[in-house]
Amino acid sequence: MRVGFGFDVHPLVPGRPLVLGGVAVPSDVGLDGHSDADVLAHAIGEALLGALALGDLGRHFPDTDPRYRGISSLTLLSHVMSLIASRSAHLVNVDATVVAQAPRLTARLPEMAKCLAEALGIDADRVSVKAKSPERLGFLGRTEGIAAMAVVGVEVRGGS
Repeated sequence: MRVGFGFDVHPLVPGRPLVLGGVAVPSDVGLDGHSDADVLAHAIGEALLGALALGDLGRHFPDTDPRYRGISSLTLLSHVMSLIASRSAHLVNVDATVVAQAPRLTARLPEMAKCLAEALGIDADRVSVKAKSPERLGFLGRTEGIAAMAVVGVEVRGGS
């Protein structure tokens, strides 16, 4: 069994949609980035790549490549899962946390878990998505950005 940890953070800006876990969240601001800037999907992707020592999302999907401009992060996750499968490995579970002062995300968490599970090709009961408030502390508390962290379990056939 391998374990991977991922983290991502993006600034909030006007004029962009807010996408978290593949779900469009109503908001006056969205996350800035080259892709759809879905910090939750990015944190999970980073964790998956880390579990098998395959680098990070920037290595596989550089922000200098126009093919990835505005791309859905769920599409990137599907590509990462192909890499995982090519290493004779499979995803066991995901445990992720989004840290945001606003908007409130609790009602959308089940939908996020479902979208992520579909992109990852696993059952939704293997994907845990939680939301925490930064309690008005720091740049996250001032609603300047949103962060996410994720831990994944990956089993490699053959045990290495």
